[in-house]
Amino acid sequence: MKPFLNEDFLLQSPTAQQLYHEYAAAMPIIDYHNHLPPAEIAANKQFKNITEIWLKGDHYKWRAMRSNGVDENNITGNADDYTKFKVWAATVPYTMRNPLYHWTHLELRNPFGITTLLNESSAEQIYHQCNEKLADLPVHALLNYFSVETLCTTDDPCDDLRYHLQIKQSGVKVKVLPAFRPDKAMAVEDPKTYNSYIDTLAAAANVTIGSYRHLLDALKKRHNFFHDAGCRISDHGLETMYADDFTLAQLEDSFSRIRSGKTPEAHEVHRFKSATLHFICQWNAEKQWTQQFHIGALRNNNTRLLQRIGADAGVDSIGDWSIAQPMSAFFNRLDKENKLAKTIIYNNNPAHNAIYATMIGNFQDGITPGKLQFGAGWWFLDQKDGMEEQMNVLSNMGLLSRFIGMTTDSRSFLSWPRHEYFRRILCNLIGNDVENGLLPHDIAWLGKMVQNISYYNAKQYFNL
Repeated sequence: MKPFLNEDFLLQSPTAQQLYHEYAAAMPIIDYHNHLPPAEIAANKQFKNITEIWLKGDHYKWRAMRSNGVDENNITGNADDYTKFKVWAATVPYTMRNPLYHWTHLELRNPFGITTLLNESSAEQIYHQCNEKLADLPVHALLNYFSVETLCTTDDPCDDLRYHLQIKQSGVKVKVLPAFRPDKAMAVEDPKTYNSYIDTLAAAANVTIGSYRHLLDALKKRHNFFHDAGCRISDHGLETMYADDFTLAQLEDSFSRIRSGKTPEAHEVHRFKSATLHFICQWNAEKQWTQQFHIGALRNNNTRLLQRIGADAGVDSIGDWSIAQPMSAFFNRLDKENKLAKTIIYNNNPAHNAIYATMIGNFQDGITPGKLQFGAGWWFLDQKDGMEEQMNVLSNMGLLSRFIGMTTDSRSFLSWPRHEYFRRILCNLIGNDVENGLLPHDIAWLGKMVQNISYYNAKQYFNL
């Protein structure tokens, strides 16, 4: 029987162990997509306790606690921080075989040095141990501890990016870059919310937005502003890809109706999103940015919790929209114009893995290695089985060796061990193939491949 979470955790063969310990483990971290608050990085925030840094905003844990029968007041409500930690600790044993069980104990081991299993009995001791250690681990110290070299936050076009400037001027070693996330500029389904957002965008761009052309002008102005601030990535959260045909006259008519408060028809919504996304992606190509598409989440299913907590409450699931045809049409339109930028597509539906893996091969340009990327297992696929399946499908239908590897998509400054988790899984996949005679025992080449996927491919891909 192997001990739980020892130094060879997830590494099932001598080759896997060698690849991880000698090649992957020491690689710095490039986390090119997360939801970390730049204000907290700029302030070098000192967290008051483990609950604040670990449970606040973590909808993965919230879902698990609800499934375990924990009252919402002890999850996102007014309960004190120690009570919230205790109910999470009592839930942890019930998360066995959920990735949360592994993540939780990896994060207790690093940076806290705690190897005791978290449960109701150990909660009080671990709570105080973590809080004592946190006193010496403000945000910058945490980033340095985990060798985070570069991270990219997720930022609305209206953001003034003041905190990114403060971080740059502070001299902190970690490079913190913004990412342009214009989802709200496309969310025309709710005219009241949308029009309020457009007014905010108009103020940020210092323009009047009275037409669809004005909207594009405002977005382009903010796109330029982000570029000047060091942004080189856009990010888009989509139910599915949108590739409807459109004319500017149609868009102007729809925009005028939306601005007057009228709810658009479904075909107008799809056409509006198709056009706006297309124009933004043209700008991405012109500026040599990378664009990311997170596709397939069915969001905000529970109205009761959405109204109580807001978005990202942990009430999202996998969607099942048709994806292959619109994705092909969207990329093909840009490719024909020679305006297809570097692109990463993230899948949230395991039934679509092969679609994504084959789609990226359709639009590689023969110049940029891995120009189109099938992104790491995301959200509900961000776990051992999901990561293995994503890499196996990519291996069968593309080039795993050109893969840019892991990113956390996290809201927590304690989530960096997910890179360790990914690297162990990667090394185990390759190591098992060697042990089974499916790959040669060429450690020098395989070690280089592991290091590339863990770090160097992303560094080159994003020109870091």
